[in-house]
Amino acid sequence: MSKVYIITGTSSGFGRALAEAVLDRGDRVVVTARKPEAVADLVEKYPETALAVRLDVTNASDRQAVVDAALEKFGHIDVLVNNAGRGSLGAAEEFTLEQLRDQMEVNFFGAVEMTRAALPAMRAQCSGRILNLTSIGGQIGYQAFAVYCASKFAFEGYSECLREELKPLGIHVTIVEPGAFRTDFAGDSNMRPVIEIEDYKPVIEPMRQYLYGNAGQQPGDPHRAALAMIQAVESDDPPLRLILGADAYGLLEQKRAAEQKELAAWREIGEDTAFDGAEVRPVGG
Repeated sequence: MSKVYIITGTSSGFGRALAEAVLDRGDRVVVTARKPEAVADLVEKYPETALAVRLDVTNASDRQAVVDAALEKFGHIDVLVNNAGRGSLGAAEEFTLEQLRDQMEVNFFGAVEMTRAALPAMRAQCSGRILNLTSIGGQIGYQAFAVYCASKFAFEGYSECLREELKPLGIHVTIVEPGAFRTDFAGDSNMRPVIEIEDYKPVIEPMRQYLYGNAGQQPGDPHRAALAMIQAVESDDPPLRLILGADAYGLLEQKRAAEQKELAAWREIGEDTAFDGAEVRPVGG
């Protein structure tokens, strides 16, 4: 039986590639975008299985309208893909508080609230899959990406906890962490800081050149990423984290090695902080 997907941010990038791959398989998809005309061609090509609905993930009415439309048209929701988001590049001090809040509203709060809107239907049917797209930047922080990584780190923490709460209910959560892919991440939607502080230029400029200078040359293929995501959805034992791209795996392995070295160096000092004779119990009991 075909699955019903809700995919946020399907006008381009991973969302678009996943929607195309899922529709090609014969599954049904609620394709969403801030401008529904951007996904009208998908509905034209798949009139029986694609439904276009306007969605600004920061708008509560839009979020509920997407869920309601999915249930009215297809009767249930099998998979929610929280893909909509935006990037940013600049020194942490260069961004205003308003910009930081805007980043969190889209990448964190919007996705969290979209999940909350879909969960009652999933809980009622005792099944469902949730794919939360973050980034390898959801585990590794880089200079120039403090604001972006903050939003992705937050979403990763939320997703880890959510997984433990939902698994007993038959609902599985997978965090998708891409490396460098040929999407519009470096495009016009990428948030730039309001000001530039000269002191940060030596550490920020190389990252700016990397991101904007390599646009369209990244090794990752969004369509292959979509196929990997579908495999996770179809798996009886889906991963907590689906890392996409050899570059992402390499970065994570480097971080893990550095962490282990630091843990060993500071463990004795860190552990020698308990009351004498106190019983150490695992967190959670």
